[in-house]
Amino acid sequence: MSTIIPVILCGGSGSRLWPASRESYPKQFLAFSGGKSLFQDTIARVTGPEFDRPIIVTGSDYRFLVAEQARAAGVRADLVLEPMRRDSCAAITAAAEIAAQRNPEAIVLVLAADHAIPNTSDFLAHVHRGLSGARAGRIVTFGIRPTAPATGYGYIRPGQAITGTDGVVAIDAFVEKPDAATAERYVTEGYLWNSGNFLFGAKVFLSEVRRLAPDIAGPVADAVKRAGRDLDFLRLDVDSFGKAVSKSVDYAVMEKSSLAAVVPSTFQWSDIGAWNAIWELADKDADGNAGQGDAIFVKSTNSYVNSPDILTALIGVDNLVVVTTRDAVLVASKDRSEDVKKLVAQLTAQKRSEAIEHVRSYRPWGSYERIDLGDRYQVKRITVNPGSKLSLQSHFHRSEHWVVVSGTARVTVDETVKVLTENQSIYIPLGAVHRMENPGHIPLELIEVQSGSYLAEDDIIRYEDIYNRD
Repeated sequence: MSTIIPVILCGGSGSRLWPASRESYPKQFLAFSGGKSLFQDTIARVTGPEFDRPIIVTGSDYRFLVAEQARAAGVRADLVLEPMRRDSCAAITAAAEIAAQRNPEAIVLVLAADHAIPNTSDFLAHVHRGLSGARAGRIVTFGIRPTAPATGYGYIRPGQAITGTDGVVAIDAFVEKPDAATAERYVTEGYLWNSGNFLFGAKVFLSEVRRLAPDIAGPVADAVKRAGRDLDFLRLDVDSFGKAVSKSVDYAVMEKSSLAAVVPSTFQWSDIGAWNAIWELADKDADGNAGQGDAIFVKSTNSYVNSPDILTALIGVDNLVVVTTRDAVLVASKDRSEDVKKLVAQLTAQKRSEAIEHVRSYRPWGSYERIDLGDRYQVKRITVNPGSKLSLQSHFHRSEHWVVVSGTARVTVDETVKVLTENQSIYIPLGAVHRMENPGHIPLELIEVQSGSYLAEDDIIRYEDIYNRD
């Protein structure tokens, strides 16, 4: 498997796992077991001598999150930025173009960043099986043998075995997400869950896209050709990419191609599509309860709690999902957790900030978390990564007071530069040109108190910014 180039698709909002997952910080960046995020688990799955340097496709809004989590995972990758979302076919086509530039004979393994596959060795055994199909010129996907008649997945009807391959079969049909009765029939008849992960030769896939979806292949090829460098990122050309039709790879290619094939797979897999999926994967107590964070169960059964910040206690309930964050609480029947997406749509229609924004916001230099907000004031907890610095900036409508909690801060205010340590503070007058840096080797944490007539994030003038933000 030495020629395999992993491609990790790292977009999407993950609204069905609200309120933990939101538009500004979707589920692929969250850790639901252990210390690694789903994205980092995906990277680890394809890190080793049998794999080449990964290609990670994401959006501009997530570029620094992706870069930081990849760095923390100890992985060097090609980071590709989509200027807008155009569904999976355009993203995969761009990655295949880049892979083919690196190695015209490359085999590409496409993985979603937000899937859970607990047993890596079992997964890699199936990849090795699929490799025989990819080298035979097939576009291979992995179809999971169902463990239940799930209605949340699309299905694949497998066909005849392909001669000369190791357990790879043709695909007779792709079918949409079924109702409960149809799902039971599909399981009985040997249908497979469509996992949405792929293995193919880059040249083969690109040839099929050009033949079957030229309205995607042409614009994406131009977008790659005209791409520009932005720090460590390859930014696809916005005008070219914007002309690509938005369509999934299943609709654009797989359902039409005579080269589509599937590996019937038994490795444990979940697309983490709803909170009940998190419960299914979690370690449970004798009563079927699972908790992440500070959770207590009393005479409760078959329930799940996700509560990283505060104590959450369940008494005398069954089959519930309870998720708490600093600004929102979700209580739902586990059987209705798929409806969380409808709730987020309702919150979005009401223009509720909780629909898309986390209390904690992530920036290329670190993060900040809102502690309190009132009339003409706001309090934040700010964390600056070692060696990082904020932009040189000023504000029209607010002054700020910074108190260092831990670490060391180098602060510029107009012409003055000061070094502050724990329990020291500084005042930033309205209109002053200022910057904060962390020159130390540990994270800098401080409390910021803003005071003024307008406190939104767009009250900022940047004079100098190492991250190339506007």
